[in-house]
Amino acid sequence: MPQEIERKFLVTDESYRRMAHKKSRIEQGYICSARGKTVRIRIRDDKGYITIKGPSNASGTSRYEWEQEIPLNDAEELMALCEPGRIEKVRYLVDFSGHTFEVDEFHGENEGLTVAEVELGSEAEAVELPAFIGEEVTGQTKYYNSFLMKQPYTMWE
Repeated sequence: MPQEIERKFLVTDESYRRMAHKKSRIEQGYICSARGKTVRIRIRDDKGYITIKGPSNASGTSRYEWEQEIPLNDAEELMALCEPGRIEKVRYLVDFSGHTFEVDEFHGENEGLTVAEVELGSEAEAVELPAFIGEEVTGQTKYYNSFLMKQPYTMWE
């Protein structure tokens, strides 16, 4: 069973932009966003994807994840079936000390939020953090994209 093991952090400055080797535009919606199981449709630049995620473990670092590329026109049609709310973001890829950090700069209703994730081979794997990394928010559901779709960052108190 495919597992996603990752840690998530808030970002403290924009130095990741200079460090990035790639960036892409992402729009995504959710066909199902129930706690513990999500079905996501994503358009990343000119490609479409469907992703199914299961519940996170107790620490929030690991969960089942299955993703498949689908034709762009299928992804565009499936977006019409999604629940209300969309996630719009630009993702920057930053290689640092043997790991790739995915830095998501949110737009739309989540404007002002920037989060970095790093995927790991195991929960015990050590990772050196770049200077732009701030507070760790791994396992805090309010930072999950499926939550941000329902409770956007701009509406937080």
